[in-house]
Amino acid sequence: MGETLKGVIDWLFEPTRYFLGSVLLLAAVLYFRRFFSKELVIIAVFALAGAFLAWAVGDHNFHKIITKGDNIPIVILLASVVFFSWLALRQAVINDERKKKGEAGIELELGKQKVFTWPDLVYTEFICILLFTALLIVWSIVVEAPLEEPAALARTPNPSKAPWYFLGLQEMLVYFDPWIAGVVLPGFIIVGLCAIPYLDTNPKGNGYYTFDERPFAWTFFWVGFVLFWVLFVILGTFLRGPNWSFFGPFEFWDVHKLEPLVNVDLSTYFWDGLLDKNIPTNPLVREAPGILAILGWFLVIPPLLGKTLLKGLVQRMGIVRFNVFMHLLLWFALLPTKMLLRWTVNLKYIIGIPEWFFNV
Repeated sequence: MGETLKGVIDWLFEPTRYFLGSVLLLAAVLYFRRFFSKELVIIAVFALAGAFLAWAVGDHNFHKIITKGDNIPIVILLASVVFFSWLALRQAVINDERKKKGEAGIELELGKQKVFTWPDLVYTEFICILLFTALLIVWSIVVEAPLEEPAALARTPNPSKAPWYFLGLQEMLVYFDPWIAGVVLPGFIIVGLCAIPYLDTNPKGNGYYTFDERPFAWTFFWVGFVLFWVLFVILGTFLRGPNWSFFGPFEFWDVHKLEPLVNVDLSTYFWDGLLDKNIPTNPLVREAPGILAILGWFLVIPPLLGKTLLKGLVQRMGIVRFNVFMHLLLWFALLPTKMLLRWTVNLKYIIGIPEWFFNV
């Protein structure tokens, strides 16, 4: 029974099922937020998670990964993300319910209560400093530092992983050229964060938690942070093994495991697979299907949505802000689209012009 359950869990953590399952779970949590924000739910989640860890840690492969010195903080990080995300959602649900009754939000009520910085706040901070200092001392004694042998050019670790906060960028390098994954996409993230005050002019939700007044902001943040950032941390830490292959939580990290992936460009699918013709030698002709696909993605989808499903959004934002918003959103959506295409049909590049170092 135990081995069968482990096999099912490994099967569920196959990247496509893992990603789509995470999307469905996130959608369910937000849609049924009034249920998931109950205290009994978070207690049940941590109780089940604790029971699972107590059972799973008996497996040698799971124990070896989960107890690595530099993976223990990741487990604590994931538990913290779950708890504080639930707490924020609970605060938002309570405020929305109070709003319907004509009552002020929790933050506004608490804002009327004032305490002195000294001694109330300083004493609390001092006690926290002492407790966390003691915790770190015990941690440093019990858990060995994840130090490895001196670096050698002829022998690199397998797998070679970036620090946890760069695992998202390292994962994106699998699906895009370095100049896109390391420069363009992070640049658009920074530009998008700077553009938020100019694109989102909704005055509601400032200083207090609310979902009903800011549904898109909540959903987009949870998708961007919880689904992608946290998902990439889990993916890179626990599921990426030797040779950067995927491994289940209970699967042995075999350095000899090689899954032959025949990644094919869109141009090859089009000319050789669909039309059964020789692939043209001219780069622009060869990559014409991919170029048209990218142009359609960025130039056709925004006006199409603006005249149909998002007509009201265009009226509220204006045509300029709407187009800026849509292009930032489409760059964001390009990442999961490319990931799913790689996992399902082994698509390497939509546009692949290595002659010009232009690969999308």
